[in-house]
Amino acid sequence: MYAHPASIPQPPHTAGKSLQGPRARISPEQIPSPVEVAEADEETWEGKNFTTLPGGHVPLSTTDFMSIDQGNSNPRFIRATTWNIPNSSELAESCQIPIAAVVQPFADLRPDEEPVPVVYCEDDSVPARCEMCRGYVNPWCTWISGGSMWRCNLCGHHNHVASEYFCGLDANQVRLDYYERPELSKGTVDFEVTSAYYAAHPPPRINQSYYTPGETPASSSSRQPSPMRVLFVIDVSADAIQCGFTKAACTAIKGVLFGAETEGGMRMEPCFPSCCRAGILTFSNAVHYYDISPSRDDAAMLIVPDIEDEMYCPMMDGLFVDPQPSRNILENLLNSIPDRFALTPAASATGAALRCCLASLARQGGHVLLFQSSPCQTGPGAIRVIPEETKLYNTDKEKQLFVPRDQCWRDIGEECAEEGIGVTMFLGNGSLAYLDTASLGIVPTLTGGDLHYYPRFDPLRDGRPMCTELQRVLTRTTGYNAQARVRCSTGLRVGAHHGAFHQRNPTDLELGIVHADAAFSLSLEHSSTSALSRRATLDEREYAYLQCAVLYTTIDGRRRVRVLNVALQVSALAGNVFRYADTDATVCHLAKEAMSALPYRTLSDIRESLTEKCASILLAYRRNCAAATAPSQLILPDAFKLLPVFTLALHKNRSLRAHNVSSDLRNAHAQRILSSPVHTLLRNLYPRFMALHDLTDDVALPPPKEAGHENDDESAPIQMPSLMRTTYTGMRADGIYLIDNELLCILWVGSRVRPEILQDLFGINAVHEINSKMMRLPSLPTRLSTQLQNILLHRSTERHGVEIPFLIARQNMDGAEVELSDMLVEDQNCGAMSYIDYLCFVHKQINVALTNNTSVASASSYGLRGTPW
Repeated sequence: MYAHPASIPQPPHTAGKSLQGPRARISPEQIPSPVEVAEADEETWEGKNFTTLPGGHVPLSTTDFMSIDQGNSNPRFIRATTWNIPNSSELAESCQIPIAAVVQPFADLRPDEEPVPVVYCEDDSVPARCEMCRGYVNPWCTWISGGSMWRCNLCGHHNHVASEYFCGLDANQVRLDYYERPELSKGTVDFEVTSAYYAAHPPPRINQSYYTPGETPASSSSRQPSPMRVLFVIDVSADAIQCGFTKAACTAIKGVLFGAETEGGMRMEPCFPSCCRAGILTFSNAVHYYDISPSRDDAAMLIVPDIEDEMYCPMMDGLFVDPQPSRNILENLLNSIPDRFALTPAASATGAALRCCLASLARQGGHVLLFQSSPCQTGPGAIRVIPEETKLYNTDKEKQLFVPRDQCWRDIGEECAEEGIGVTMFLGNGSLAYLDTASLGIVPTLTGGDLHYYPRFDPLRDGRPMCTELQRVLTRTTGYNAQARVRCSTGLRVGAHHGAFHQRNPTDLELGIVHADAAFSLSLEHSSTSALSRRATLDEREYAYLQCAVLYTTIDGRRRVRVLNVALQVSALAGNVFRYADTDATVCHLAKEAMSALPYRTLSDIRESLTEKCASILLAYRRNCAAATAPSQLILPDAFKLLPVFTLALHKNRSLRAHNVSSDLRNAHAQRILSSPVHTLLRNLYPRFMALHDLTDDVALPPPKEAGHENDDESAPIQMPSLMRTTYTGMRADGIYLIDNELLCILWVGSRVRPEILQDLFGINAVHEINSKMMRLPSLPTRLSTQLQNILLHRSTERHGVEIPFLIARQNMDGAEVELSDMLVEDQNCGAMSYIDYLCFVHKQINVALTNNTSVASASSYGLRGTPW
């Protein structure tokens, strides 16, 4: 379509590292490409259905596949690092693959997939559960004694069947009501349960930080489920008002409640759940409650100025209301808040505000949505001294940057989780550069919420993304007052968990809220790991089982248990363990494990550990499956051929990057990785990169209608352009490229782009005429403009309507070009090597370990410790 001039030099970027010593001869065209692997998997599953019975390969997490539940949960709900579990701890250690699973209990399904069935427990009945391990009945249980007993697939215990649950068996020992009961045929099911499963009140603390009016309930009593209450908490301190964050927050809240026009001129449609109740709370150096009862003419403000002692709720009636009857009051209040506090030179008391939220939502639970633009400067958790970060990096003290400054922040998070309260934060820096996300972020991390961070907040750039992210928070599948537990079959045990939750004991996870965009990982270990008992603990003739149960309250006040079941094949051969390994789940688990280690290990130590684990897995494959090949030959297992590039991408992520990155940004990225599902994390680590200047007529446009077929399906899928490898070597000066890492979208415009392309896309004739500060592209009646608008709309639809900040980067002209160049993970940048150099580095580790018959971590194996990493 257009000419192809010479390639460009590497754009401006943060400095990287070079490979020391001789380099192996590896052709850039022959190294594994995530783009090619993803496209091949898409082609494999295009037009096919994935059936969940164990024994086959599972589609990649980024593939848009349709799944049919045949007794195993959809891989969107739970993914294992290998779908063939080693039969012994000895084999597991030999393979070096972390035996783990990533669980996303409320993952979104495709519209054409069967929704999760609901099983209703009538009267005082409860779901059928094992008397020994308390596992739930599932498709992998077996029925004996004519249907009067069933054998638990997890522990093998024989259980009696309750009279009301009894049913006869057919000739194949299958219950006659097999297809009538979803819990017997589906891998994922919701049980709607009765009072026996209501959430219990937490035991009182010695030093209670809040007080709720009314009689204190006994710790043995339970909370009656009710529709979820949502409390919007807004920072009205001087800095938040001046930078426009308070006004943007009020606009976003008004938009989700009643609809509103955003800063960019876009219309927000109301999306607040009709069954929920909403409340408003503001804070500066005091906390302000609002009575928004529909019987009033205007909102009444009650001020709590004493923020040092035990916080309390001065009112209960009128605090939470149905927004529609109180629409005029809420709209007037939200419109007036930015002006009402405009002349208030006050500091921010975030800790006190969160304790007031606790006092307001205790005994029932709920969801706190906090909007903040300044650090906590007064009251509980106030910052006393801003740390000098540059003096801490690359020292043992840098671990201090990843822990809360005050114990009260952890206490608040734990109290919220125990009371069934989830906290989601929207944070944006104003004129104050330091926000202390290490302290603030621990609260959403412990309660199962999210942290949305907008550095150097700009209402024009970040206002629309904040609105769409708030819409997503309120419309996605959500539960509160939640607890989760993972059980496994005899011969395995659950080890450490990694994610956003509060854990008071080794088995149970407490979550204030659980939602569709949250995932956690867990490691599995063989029960017998002692030196005297390393024989097989699992039988190859049987499956190994995992069952995750999440007890929660729906937003409309119903108590349910979501049960996920997975049966995994057991293997005694290392080849099968590697053949059915899952790179996506492995990378996600390693990333969450690394983020969990930030408060305890230095950044360099974590990066070196990730490289060691990557090299150890590849070394184990060479020793167990390709021992006959020469040590100097680079051989990668098919399942793990992308492991090096994803490990390198983790090194370059802002949470672990070697260069000086603000602790606010590091902690925000670490919190996001801790709670990210698999597909979101992989797209963040390896951004999607595409050329726009040479799009053909058959991509990013609806298929043309044929003559006589005017009634063709309007919803036919639009073919998206092919992606490129994330490296500058494929970029050209006359090109236009789009890159997207799920957090930021950048459009790069070359210096020699032809005028007709600029005219089609921007309506101008020269590159220097482009407004680099535009936040949205103009919609022009040209084919190229329509194609790009369709691409951006498709990406937003994949994110369920969430829009991310959009930047323009003109070649050698705009600072955003550095951001784009740092997103090209295959290049040498971000304090790390290029993909080719890193692959050579890992290959050298394997070569030396094979030659010397040592491990990667051994000092004689080229010495990972003390390298430029």
